[in-house]
Amino acid sequence: MSIVPSLFGGRRSSIFDPFALDIWDPFKDLPLISSSETSALVNTRVDWKETPEAHVFKADLPGIKKEEVKVEVEDDRVLQISGERNVEKEDKNDTWHRVERSSGKFTRRFRLPENAKMDQIKASMENGVLTITVPKEEVKKPDVKPIQITG
Repeated sequence: MSIVPSLFGGRRSSIFDPFALDIWDPFKDLPLISSSETSALVNTRVDWKETPEAHVFKADLPGIKKEEVKVEVEDDRVLQISGERNVEKEDKNDTWHRVERSSGKFTRRFRLPENAKMDQIKASMENGVLTITVPKEEVKKPDVKPIQITG
């Protein structure tokens, strides 16, 4: 899998990537639903790298406590990260000049490859970054047996 930087410094994932299961939100451009209800989903950025030993996922979740995040494996090989960023309590005496931080529910899903050790997944959270480590099975080298050619 190749990560190609975009012209604006972000990352772009291929629509042909069999491991990516980003959830499409058909309502994000409709005026019926406020942008704060869908922006938390869009703003949850996740990096996925593969090392010789494991698949490592890192998600930026600033301001969210580890108790507010769920990491689950569903349907045997789909890693799901979900949670909710709550709206700050409003005081009637406050005057808001700008609201840019997102709030609402978020969900990210990734199909894990066959070599993932599903029973050894670990997750930790430090300084607003969720790190999920999925160890990999060792790739067994095929047992090659030479055959003598006669004749």
